[in-house]
Amino acid sequence: MSHAEADRNRWLIALSAVLIHVSIGGIYAYSIYQNPLNRTQGWAVSDVTLAFTIAIFVLGVTAAFLGIFVERYGPRKAGLTAAVLYGLGTVGAGFSVQVGSLPLFFLTFGLVGGMGLGIGYISPISTLVDWFPDRRGMATGMAVMGFGAGALLTGPVGNYLIQDFGVSTAFYGLGATYFVLMSVGASYMKKPPEDWLPAGMTEDDLAADEAAGGVWGDLEELTAREARTTPRFWMVWLVIFINVSAGIMLLAFASPMLQSIGGASATTAAFIVGYIGIFNGAGRIAWSSLSDYVGRTTTYGAFFAIQIVAFFLMPQVAGVWVLAGLLFLIITCYGGGFACLPAYLSDLFGTKEVGAIHGYSLTAWGAAGVAGPTLASIILETTGNYTTALYVVNVALILGLVVVVALRRRISSIEAAQAGQGAAPSD
Repeated sequence: MSHAEADRNRWLIALSAVLIHVSIGGIYAYSIYQNPLNRTQGWAVSDVTLAFTIAIFVLGVTAAFLGIFVERYGPRKAGLTAAVLYGLGTVGAGFSVQVGSLPLFFLTFGLVGGMGLGIGYISPISTLVDWFPDRRGMATGMAVMGFGAGALLTGPVGNYLIQDFGVSTAFYGLGATYFVLMSVGASYMKKPPEDWLPAGMTEDDLAADEAAGGVWGDLEELTAREARTTPRFWMVWLVIFINVSAGIMLLAFASPMLQSIGGASATTAAFIVGYIGIFNGAGRIAWSSLSDYVGRTTTYGAFFAIQIVAFFLMPQVAGVWVLAGLLFLIITCYGGGFACLPAYLSDLFGTKEVGAIHGYSLTAWGAAGVAGPTLASIILETTGNYTTALYVVNVALILGLVVVVALRRRISSIEAAQAGQGAAPSD
């Protein structure tokens, strides 16, 4: 590799990725539309919620099956496509409200906007990995943190527009803003020159780090088709599925759990839940940055070890703030799992088609989004308390830790084979 001159500043590339992710992260503020749409349109809360569900489902499907589109056409075209789709979907939602059409709202916000979400989520990832070979975790963590922080910006701005100008105007204004921000970010996106390395980093650094089991060298360079046929891809998929299931279960039941186990009032529980987003975002950048130094496999092992202890202690704690502290700690692991994923996939499968591989792995997110809350609901209805649910999740977390250990051993065996034979065996 070389230090070929680049016509882009990699930190501005990172900022561009944040612009895209902050925009699409506005989906997390969707609750601001619930009551206004119910009040002004007479749409049932379940119908309004269905539009959100469609958007998230389409996000997952799009990310899984259009990752190849991102790799083929590059981050700029993919990002601009996402800007058009997400901006058009949001503006279209405003028109749907103006004419009072719920089916059109599903089509625009749910389907069109959801496609923009999916392409927008994965479009900057492989580019960031290429620009930050020395800090993959931190770079991708910044972008994914932007997705988590999007609600902090859309929430107050959207609420102001709804109160002063109406729901349809809010969608128009936000859609136009999303389009501009995402277009600006996408326009600066570009892959680095072939064999480019940042100043201060050499081929010897890569070779020495890889030999030491570090985080700069890639295990193998595989296509998305090849990667998804390996056992280690499905090990990572299972790790993400379990980690997300645990976190999303708490996100779904945090308030009633704080009241039932910790004895918190509804007001106190709501106050505590309000801080979850902060710890979610902080965990994304903190854990992903740390993973650049300790390695991604070690980081995922830490996620499970921490959560095993936390889930075991939660039913036994007496104070509401101790319970809240454990909840915040678990949520940092939830956010960190998302943030470390693109860098981890790059470590294991190379950067050639990491965008597509990342898209395939995000199907674990969709599956966990159904499994986590559903499992907790079934157990709660059966037993009448959260304790059993917490212990069942803990069993799954122990399984996750076992998978991480097995994954580390598999990685070590491939590295040993590469060192002895000059090529990795098929795993």
